[in-house]
Amino acid sequence: MDFNSTNFWDVLLWSLFFFIWIAAVMIWFRLIFDMFGDHTLSGWAKAGWAILLIFLPWLGAFIYLIARGKSMGERQMAAMADAQAQQEKYIQNVAAKTKSPAEQIADAKGLLDSGAISQAEFDALKTKALAS
Repeated sequence: MDFNSTNFWDVLLWSLFFFIWIAAVMIWFRLIFDMFGDHTLSGWAKAGWAILLIFLPWLGAFIYLIARGKSMGERQMAAMADAQAQQEKYIQNVAAKTKSPAEQIADAKGLLDSGAISQAEFDALKTKALAS
């Protein structure tokens, strides 16, 4: 194909083909990840779907989406809910709950008694704990 003989419609057609190819590759990868991420499928079922998706990619993708499309959405929603629950659990574990003023003063008193801080530092910590 010579650059001088290329017209707008040829470029548009090639752009369409390129877009369709990228979309198809994205769909196939999504189906492969869903298939191998599904713990309810047996190994033989995964092998069968993989063979179908490799040797008849368009037909295999349509059949997979028709047969397992609803469960794909359910698995994705369950995975998102699980990830959100894990994130909330992590945030609760990491975010330390603030101690009460009495606990802060008791900790400061322990440091004062052990000699780690002076009386002036203890008074400053006590004032800060009571202010919060």
